[in-house]
Amino acid sequence: MDNDDRQVGHILSRREVLVLWGTAASAAFLAACGVLPDTSTTAPTSTAVLNTEAQTAVTGAAPTVQAAAATVEVANAVATPACVVRPEVTEGPYYVAEDLVRSDIRSDPSSGTLKAGTPLVLTFNVSQISTSNCTALQGATVEIWHCDAAGQYSDVSDPSFNTKGQKWLRGAQVTDANGVATFTTIYPGWYSGRAVHIHFKVHPDTTKVFTSQLFFDDALSDQVFTQQPYAAKGQRNRLNKTDNIYQDLLLLTTTKTDQGYAATFPIGLDLSTIGTGQTGGPGNGPGGPGGPPPSGTQTP
Repeated sequence: MDNDDRQVGHILSRREVLVLWGTAASAAFLAACGVLPDTSTTAPTSTAVLNTEAQTAVTGAAPTVQAAAATVEVANAVATPACVVRPEVTEGPYYVAEDLVRSDIRSDPSSGTLKAGTPLVLTFNVSQISTSNCTALQGATVEIWHCDAAGQYSDVSDPSFNTKGQKWLRGAQVTDANGVATFTTIYPGWYSGRAVHIHFKVHPDTTKVFTSQLFFDDALSDQVFTQQPYAAKGQRNRLNKTDNIYQDLLLLTTTKTDQGYAATFPIGLDLSTIGTGQTGGPGNGPGGPGGPPPSGTQTP
């Protein structure tokens, strides 16, 4: 397995969020932000706060399914911005500090050649959680990187490929006054041992970093991978439910566009809990001594 399974950073627990916001306000806030229970068997229990627990804290009684849904509906009507607490996970072995600020990350800057694949417009909506409210986080640097349709990363040397000096599918953007950073990229491919994912970091300032990964609906990935150039790689061998890094709160909701797909990922950060991050170790990717073997259908 890719050595991407070590939990990093700090995730707000139910107790911490209730203390941070006050019990009654927290219940409405959590429901409004969509902090839902993670039903996967591998996710830590502190990752999310149950809406039913939040309502019980206010009313003293567990809600019915209908009442819980109504609570979410009412809270969503007044929740701005969507300040969703997300789990931090490992950065993985293929992070490279490129210092490459750009919105369209599909090309290698030296050649200008675009990576082939289904277009994807990915928007981050970054907010800051404080003791009393949730506000847009302006001036934060958001970095993303991911593999191409063949399951390879740029600017790395791996036993199954060498892409040193190339910088496609890597880039960074600075959030605007609304906390928004948008990237144009392609739908990521897959490699042995991992579900389909995109790596990202959010740097609120020069001393802190939040590191995590984004995941895609398996049915959507199956549909995309029937097309070229993805189909040339063959059948993938890992789904979200069998990826030990996957968590429900990291799943993207995508919409179909004329060109491909679009997705928006809201994330709320408590800057007091964010550390200095981690560095991926060498040899933990596909084919590396600490990782899974390279796929037999991988294209050089």
